[in-house]
Amino acid sequence: MTEHESNNLNDNLPNDTATSLPEGDEIAAEQASVDDKPVYRRGIKSFVIRAGRLTKGQEQALERKWTEWGLELADGPIVPADVFGRAAHTVLEIGYGMGQSLVEMAVQAPEKNFIGVEVHLPGVGSLLNLAEEAGVMNVRTYKDDAIEVLKLIPDNSIDTIQLFFPDPWHKKKHHKRRIVQTEFAQTLRRILKPGGIFHMATDWENYMEHMIEVMDAQAGYENIAGSGQCVERPDERPLTRFEKRGQGKGHGVWDIKYRKID
Repeated sequence: MTEHESNNLNDNLPNDTATSLPEGDEIAAEQASVDDKPVYRRGIKSFVIRAGRLTKGQEQALERKWTEWGLELADGPIVPADVFGRAAHTVLEIGYGMGQSLVEMAVQAPEKNFIGVEVHLPGVGSLLNLAEEAGVMNVRTYKDDAIEVLKLIPDNSIDTIQLFFPDPWHKKKHHKRRIVQTEFAQTLRRILKPGGIFHMATDWENYMEHMIEVMDAQAGYENIAGSGQCVERPDERPLTRFEKRGQGKGHGVWDIKYRKID
């Protein structure tokens, strides 16, 4: 599968986009990130923000709904029950792209709260537009780097974390940029409730193997399917049109779930 197809399979163009930097720009980006506080994984970013203009509809959705449904880093730590005005099963999705799948999940599960995180502003505008059109009230979103957002999530407060089709950084020299690493896994473990689920999906077999290798080695987690195994695609993850097209071409998609056990 090509890098372009991998980007689009989620129908979402995820937060971890598969746009890689030229070698010189990559080095410059890493050096620039040294001043970030605190430095996460030695300042290596797991995403590159794509250039893209807001459509009129996305811009208007941001103007209409951001103050109601947007979450700001400047607001500090959040309590999900306060954000939604109710205590309910709370799902955190990292990198929802253009938001189609996240809105569909919110429609299908009105009893749940959904918090999305996306750095791509057109994607945020798209999510707000789609959520407004669908009439859902159980979606909130950040427009920031997930690593910064995670610092504001209280311990033991999230029921499910979703990471669907993150950038595979398929070249070996870029594997250090993959978001699924030990520090990331343990950060998620901190915010997950006991028994909470970390659900990943990827269309890159090598990344699936990487995810399982990293996660099987983590303290405090168990692989729901058994060590080294994937689960069947669960009904709660919407099947996108790109995934359907990929299946028709024989492309694989792997779902992986881990439970926090302590």
